[in-house]
Amino acid sequence: MRILLVEDESELAHWLSRGLARHGGFVVDWADDGELAERRLAVEEFDAIVLDLGLPGMDGHTFLMRLRARDDRTPVLVLTARDSLAERIDTLHEGADDFVRKPFVIEELEARLMALIRRSRGRGHPRLSLGALTLDTGAQRFIVNGQNLSLSPREFAVLKVLIQKSGEPVSKQQILDRISSDDKEINLEAVEVLIHRLRKKLVNTGTQVETLRGMGYCLELANAA
Repeated sequence: MRILLVEDESELAHWLSRGLARHGGFVVDWADDGELAERRLAVEEFDAIVLDLGLPGMDGHTFLMRLRARDDRTPVLVLTARDSLAERIDTLHEGADDFVRKPFVIEELEARLMALIRRSRGRGHPRLSLGALTLDTGAQRFIVNGQNLSLSPREFAVLKVLIQKSGEPVSKQQILDRISSDDKEINLEAVEVLIHRLRKKLVNTGTQVETLRGMGYCLELANAA
């Protein structure tokens, strides 16, 4: 999943980016001010936003109100050093979805982000099962009928993106944006190769990867075609 971190403290931002990647497999993009975050949201798609309220220039409150004013419904998790009831109420009215008070542990932040993303998709449980295929988010592995599905790290990353968006088209660029930014050998052509390999491994799982011309790929039930 792809997260936009809006935080002006570089040391905290780097720690959060590493921690969320390690604990939750998130791909974190960092913006150190509200104006830059707005420009990125105008042209890019994120699964959630982690927002510090104490930003220079455009503060977090203004950013949040402007985000909601243009009907951008991306889930927003607010980081705050102040945790008064009045501030929580005001920030909820402005459009925040949840809060984490500084200091915090990375495991709590990861769990709250996962919950926000699940709720934003209109389901009480993560959309991480399809047919006989299940993603165990704790163990970071795919299971088919109780057996581990053998995947390379790159195949796993691509299939994780697809199952998180199951039933929806996902473009090659969206897949590329959501897998590890540390892997410089991954490009659009490599995504095609990985999809080809995944199709072979998904035989007899009850799921398949369909190509939607002009839109990308879609993970769906094998009998849905």
